[in-house]
Amino acid sequence: MKILNLGCGTKTSPHPSVVNIDWSALLRIRSNPVLRALVPVLLNGERLSRFRSLPHNLMVHDLSRGIPFPDASVDLVYHSHVLEHLDRGVARGFIQECARVLRTGGLIRVVVPDFERYCRNYLDHVGLCEKEGERVIGEHDRMFEPMLLQSVCREASGTSQQRPLRRFVENLVLGDARKRGHTHQWMYDRFNLAALLQTCGFANPCVRHFDQSAIDDWHLLGLDMDESRNEYKPESLYMEATKLVGS
Repeated sequence: MKILNLGCGTKTSPHPSVVNIDWSALLRIRSNPVLRALVPVLLNGERLSRFRSLPHNLMVHDLSRGIPFPDASVDLVYHSHVLEHLDRGVARGFIQECARVLRTGGLIRVVVPDFERYCRNYLDHVGLCEKEGERVIGEHDRMFEPMLLQSVCREASGTSQQRPLRRFVENLVLGDARKRGHTHQWMYDRFNLAALLQTCGFANPCVRHFDQSAIDDWHLLGLDMDESRNEYKPESLYMEATKLVGS
């Protein structure tokens, strides 16, 4: 099988069937000899540690230029917490590009923050506030964070923690959080995600568990698990769908 892990960041699978693809700033630094030589100047603290621990089984590619594989050449396309960072029109084009590289009958597996779960948690807390009043109202704002924080932030969190000069230069050169693709542009639940997949040529959208898939031995790939085999991104929605003939 050939499996694509798109926009993976540093969460890669060592399985030989998986091609891990990303375009993060750290990967671009590593792939450029000049920038690599400047690493001690460009990076410090946690960023330097992350750079040194980057896995080597990564393809560096800008997915806004398309997926670098031929038509109908892939068995499974997987991406986790990528789709919500794309504008809605761009997201549709991205899913269509996933369909292009998949063989007929191939699978797409999409992982996104589960907006329905966030809303249910929020409404549960509203009920708790009504019953218990001031004892819990002080905690209420945190219920908005999963739904709104990454949609409204203006500065990348890593940059905001830098010293003033470095912070100024990074914002000047790299831009704000939206320009870097850090912000959420839309949110998904099991209904609108299924509808998006169907309009892009997929059939039978199905909600899965993090360690469940139509792919045999999915758990061996480790894509939705941490090193302890627990769920890597709690509060996620996992959905799979099948590519239709001629899509």
